[in-house]
Amino acid sequence: MAGTSNRALVEQPVAQSAKKSAKIRIICQGQSALNAMSDRINQAMRQSDDLMKKFYITTPIYYANGQPHIGHSYTTIAADVHARYHRLRATPVLFATGTDEHGQKVAHSAQAQGMTPQEFVDNIVGSFKQMWQRLHISYDRFIRTTDPHHMAAVQHIFSQLRESGDIYLGEYEGWYCVPCETYLAEVELVDGCCPECGRPVEQVTEQAYFFRTSAYTDRLLEHIESHPDFIQPKSRRNEVLSFVKEGLRDACVSRNRMEWDIPVPGDESQSIYVWFDALINYLSQVGYPDKLDEFNRWWPPQIQIVGKDILTRFHATLWPAMLMALDLPLPDVLFAHGWWITDSGDKISKSKGNILDPYEVALELARISTATTAVAVDSLRYFLLRQITFGLDGSFSWRALLARFNADLANDLGNLLNRTLPLVERYLNGVIPEPGPGAGELSDEIDHARTKFEHELVHSDFSAALTAIWELLSSANKFLDTRGPWALHKDAKQVELEAVIYDVLDCIRVVAIMIEPFMPKVSDEIWQQLGLQSAQIEKRWEDCRALKLPSDITIAPGRPIFPRVDIKRAMDQLQAESEEQSEPTAANTISIDEFKQVELRVGTIVEAHRIPGADKLLRLMVDVGESDTRQIVAGIAQQFNPRELLDVQVIVVTNLEPATIHGVESHGMILAAGADEPEALVITDSKCPPGTIVR
Repeated sequence: MAGTSNRALVEQPVAQSAKKSAKIRIICQGQSALNAMSDRINQAMRQSDDLMKKFYITTPIYYANGQPHIGHSYTTIAADVHARYHRLRATPVLFATGTDEHGQKVAHSAQAQGMTPQEFVDNIVGSFKQMWQRLHISYDRFIRTTDPHHMAAVQHIFSQLRESGDIYLGEYEGWYCVPCETYLAEVELVDGCCPECGRPVEQVTEQAYFFRTSAYTDRLLEHIESHPDFIQPKSRRNEVLSFVKEGLRDACVSRNRMEWDIPVPGDESQSIYVWFDALINYLSQVGYPDKLDEFNRWWPPQIQIVGKDILTRFHATLWPAMLMALDLPLPDVLFAHGWWITDSGDKISKSKGNILDPYEVALELARISTATTAVAVDSLRYFLLRQITFGLDGSFSWRALLARFNADLANDLGNLLNRTLPLVERYLNGVIPEPGPGAGELSDEIDHARTKFEHELVHSDFSAALTAIWELLSSANKFLDTRGPWALHKDAKQVELEAVIYDVLDCIRVVAIMIEPFMPKVSDEIWQQLGLQSAQIEKRWEDCRALKLPSDITIAPGRPIFPRVDIKRAMDQLQAESEEQSEPTAANTISIDEFKQVELRVGTIVEAHRIPGADKLLRLMVDVGESDTRQIVAGIAQQFNPRELLDVQVIVVTNLEPATIHGVESHGMILAAGADEPEALVITDSKCPPGTIVR
């Protein structure tokens, strides 16, 4: 296949049966019958066209060197909303996610924990899959870059591009950020550090393969300018345009061979660069290059959602250039969302050491509110996508989360359901009435909400789409207050009473369908309480219209879905718990078995460097034996000169969980004497081989 055009692989078949012209003899009486027949024909043709549509959406594959956090979850929940919405529309959907498991950082992390890289990533993958289940993520495929079919696809594409001349052998001399797995030019460094994570970089000079990204500069620029929706939001599009106009550099796509990475085919001295490997997952997910029928069905993606930090350098330049070199269509939309930040303005991330576990947040919300865990999870999903416009940065706080829970969920949505169902029981024996004369007064509001929702969701403006639903809820609540079923009952206006209650129940039904992509379990609970689940009524997007609520169904009221929270009391409680956790604990004893869990070894300091911007910290490289040289951050810079530490033997805690300190990963701890400040290092009184166990 190398060196040939791949356009034939992506030609979509045409539904000929729906397109053929046909002579139809219509025998009818009157124009109305003719119109009815014409409508049925047009509907059949539209349904046939719909069968040809598909929706392929991806998240980035997440780097398997740490546990999933709120940043990963934000991206994945957004993709899940799109996928669920299109399934409601009966569109074939492929929602793909997964894990990026190669790279130097993974190998180092595995070594630090005394595990093989495969054991390490297997554990991380389990954590991601568990998190997605807990957060109600409905992905269709979960790829791992260690999957054999993916590795074969990567080697195939590498060979194809090398044969076509798009990949060539050269020499790389420059800077490399290990945590970000990124090659950097001198001008891109910020105070000598990586512009993305702020951590130190290392200088690299080595033979490597390069991809001719520069050859696709003009073509990529033309595509971006002629497809204004290709990169969203607009602010990110402008950043990418500026970057491309400066001229693209050829990308280094290999490194000196690492056993854990995918080898370059035909050159065992080189490994394929982790980003080149990772981006190909979007192709291998759908069968490229072996399963061409499947590939033709799904390619290209309709939306690829990524974080803003991996857009410009990778997804908006290297990735489309690779596709152009392969002669494959580009994705319809690349959407880069913003970060969740702390109140102090720091990005919530692993590198900052301030990650937030979304499931732990949901469990705490469930405890505070007494809502079910499933409802609390959906409430967090709602908050993340309602609180800020998708694409902007947002600040997470408990006060904001609880305020949304009370105002939007308990007051607007929950209250409408909680006060309408008792009216059905009180006045209608618990049975949904016929629409009857006068029903349908909320038709315009429902149509407006549906139309606005669809428009906003197409542009991934989740907050605006949810606002459309809440405007409908506001209209329904106001309608109930204004029409007053209790007054109609008192005046014996039964027909009007039934019409009003029917309209409100019908509106709640529509809302249950519309919120399903965002809050699937809450939607199911509303459906159950309306009696529609027992009646085996399916949720379909086409039913988001007035007067579609079936009658003669017995409702099944349950406990309030969103119990109202006393926010002041909850915040006081959270503050007290936070202060309690930060208080020093009283000294206590540990058992000999607990002490034995601490692994102490002799280590020899082979490198010592000051960390820019950190007066107290040194970055040490410590040989702890068995070809294991650890990077350890120690707060001893004010007491010890780095040059004087070389070849000093120290005692190291080697099985300590890795931590990131001032942007630098630390894999262990050096023992020192001193309560507040280190006064002396704990060293051996005679030379010992590095790695000697201390008992």
